[in-house]
Parts: sequence; C-alpha cells; structure tokens
Amino acid sequence: MSRLLDKYKTKVLPTLKQSLGRENVHSIPRILKVVVSMGLGKALADRKRIEEAVDHLRTIVGQKPQVTKSRRAVSGFRLRENVDVGCKVTLRGARMYDFLDRLITLALPRVRDFRGVRSTGFDGNGNFSMGLNEQTVFPEIDPDKVTYVQGMNIAIVTSAGDDAEALQLLREIGIPFVKDQAI
Repeated sequence: MSRLLDKYKTKVLPTLKQSLGRENVHSIPRILKVVVSMGLGKALADRKRIEEAVDHLRTIVGQKPQVTKSRRAVSGFRLRENVDVGCKVTLRGARMYDFLDRLITLALPRVRDFRGVRSTGFDGNGNFSMGLNEQTVFPEIDPDKVTYVQGMNIAIVTSAGDDAEALQLLREIGIPFVKDQAI
C-alpha cells in the first residue's frame, strides 16, 4: 500500500470525519484522479521536443503519456489542425498516490524560492490545479541530460463539493499551502 494512501486511511479520514461532522465514510472528500500535462507550443519546429517530453513524463509518473493533438488551425500561432502539441497522463489508484507522495515530499521542496502552494488554483467545484516551471525538480530526471526545460500542469480532481472541503483535504494530505491565504 502506498504511504500516502495509508496516511489518508489512518489519519486524514478520521480528522475530516470529525471536522466536517459526518459519520458516513463515503461522504468524506477523497482524491479521484490526478492529470499531469505538458503543453509543447515550441514543438512545432522540433519533433525532438515531443519525444523528450513524453520520455520525461513517462519517467516521472510511471505510465505512458498520451500525445495530444491540436483540434483546429490557428494562423496566428502557425498551428495546423491535427498536429502534436503536448502530452498528458491521467493517474488513478496506487500510481496516483505514489505520484502525489513524490510531489509533496521530493519535488515541491526542490523548487527554487518555494514558500508554499497558492490556494488560488481551485475551480469552485473542489478541483485544484497547479503548475511547475520545470520537470527537473523531480529526482528521476537527470538535469545534465535535459535538452529542453519544460513546465507541467498538475490537476487534482476531488470528490469534494466545494473549495473549502477540498482545501481541507489537500492540507491534511500534506500539500504545503501558503498559510495566510484562505478561500
């Protein structure tokens, strides 16, 4: 069992049960899935950027990413329809908890000048999104072998009905939010 999943079952569930005043375990918020994506706008000129981003994302999450294609042509961006523009992977279950554990304990503390995650990434329905500027904060990626530094977006989808419950869930799990911000 994943270390974060064990923490959720033993510590987070009882704490949320008491603070939310609910007896039913199924009504307590939980994380449903995590979507990690990389947008590669500069990949139009160089095919190697897509291949390197897919390889790095596969190394980070432990699952093969899906290459995303453009839906329509936009002449202002020199973009044609059906061209590779990014990659994404959806994590559920044990891989999701393993990725979140590595994100919280290893990657976020390695971000330069890190003071906490801002809580402005909630969408109003209990889902949270954040971004990282470079993939080299993960220890699996060797910075000496990186040709193109690429950022990534991380979307955490929860079963919480509102942002306050989702914030409480993510704080209990261990995501280091900035202390003075509230929803």
